[in-house]
Amino acid sequence: MTTDSTLTPEQILTAAEDVLRRYGPAKATVVDIARALGVSHGSVYRHFPSKAALREAVTQRWLDQAHEALAAITVERGPAPERLHRWLATLFAAKRRKALEDPELFATYLTLVGELSSTVDAHLETLTGQIAVIIQDGIHQGEFRPTHVGTAARAVFQATAHFHDPVHSAEWSGPRADQDFDAVWSLLLHGLRTA
Repeated sequence: MTTDSTLTPEQILTAAEDVLRRYGPAKATVVDIARALGVSHGSVYRHFPSKAALREAVTQRWLDQAHEALAAITVERGPAPERLHRWLATLFAAKRRKALEDPELFATYLTLVGELSSTVDAHLETLTGQIAVIIQDGIHQGEFRPTHVGTAARAVFQATAHFHDPVHSAEWSGPRADQDFDAVWSLLLHGLRTA
């Protein structure tokens, strides 16, 4: 059992995920989270000043988990086309895994993400910024043709939306999902490569 003096924000966020998974975002309360931790709801509020702040922190943690593996690929050295392909494949695999392995929590996050547009906007900026770094490396290495890096990064992100936008999650388990991803990747690579 957690005590008020040893309670950490990370413990609260983990408990919040469990409560959200169990009850959904409409019914989950701070009292439920505190009960799961064996503390008073005031203890939770000492770390998060409101239910909205707690929901935003849970969503931010979920989005940040996607950033970590992708950030590592972004800063690697090596051929930009291979890195960009692995970056996109990693994003697709992470989103698909969350949607298929934990559909209740995935549905909850979709609701929370819909409420937190500034958090989502920052997440999308981070992702397109990572793509831009890889494209810039590819241009510098002579593997990609010179282009406006920011525009190209947004185009790549939008062109692959089918494989990371949750609106398409019902299709990610389809028999052709991987083939479709490879086909889109081939077209993107053809458009980015030098002549």
